[in-house]
Amino acid sequence: MLLKVNGVSVYYGKSCACHEVSLEIDHGEKVCVLGRNGVGKTTLLKSMVRLIPNRGGTIHVENEDIDGMKPYEVARLGIGYVPQGRMIFPNLTVMENLKLGTTIQREKIKAIPDLVFDFFPILKMRSKQRAGSLSGGEQQMLAIGRALSGLPKLILLDEPSEGLAIAIIEELIRILKKLTYETGLAIFLVEQNLDMALEVAARGYIMEKGRTVAQGDAAQLRDDEIVKRHLIV
Repeated sequence: MLLKVNGVSVYYGKSCACHEVSLEIDHGEKVCVLGRNGVGKTTLLKSMVRLIPNRGGTIHVENEDIDGMKPYEVARLGIGYVPQGRMIFPNLTVMENLKLGTTIQREKIKAIPDLVFDFFPILKMRSKQRAGSLSGGEQQMLAIGRALSGLPKLILLDEPSEGLAIAIIEELIRILKKLTYETGLAIFLVEQNLDMALEVAARGYIMEKGRTVAQGDAAQLRDDEIVKRHLIV
């Protein structure tokens, strides 16, 4: 198993944001977590990369307990992270942003992998441009490209469709599907956009009030009753 979350609870002060959440992702899998705003999805992702400590339960990457690790140590285990809001460095160039992603690599000479420009050729065209001047869709591609620059085995994506036009979302779906098919990269996708999530992921989980309340393959999660009960605002 590539990543296993077992009974994880995360708190903000006395408030429980995630309560005994369990899930797993194997090599090459495409998995999503769905849920309304404020149900703990982003908190769960942050705990998986040690940006927030969990108060209970365990998280293992390929059987290695990550408790006590720093975020960069988790990244070096092969976990890439694309945060909500992209969090690129706007005053740096596209190339400089991508080079920051390579710092996770263990090689002495850290190069931007060819696959970044193979899947996102626009980044090569914009390489000398300041990242803050890119369109929203291009910034999202840069954020994903930066994560890929660390050569991860699994990439965690937090609301990648947020604020993007439908045409850009469709292009992002196409790229992510091609990327996983051609490279074997595993994807763990947090989304409110049901159509995007279930177009990319083969299976998933639904969260509500900090708990996982349903799981199944993409077809099962499209069930009208499940959607009405857990996803429609």
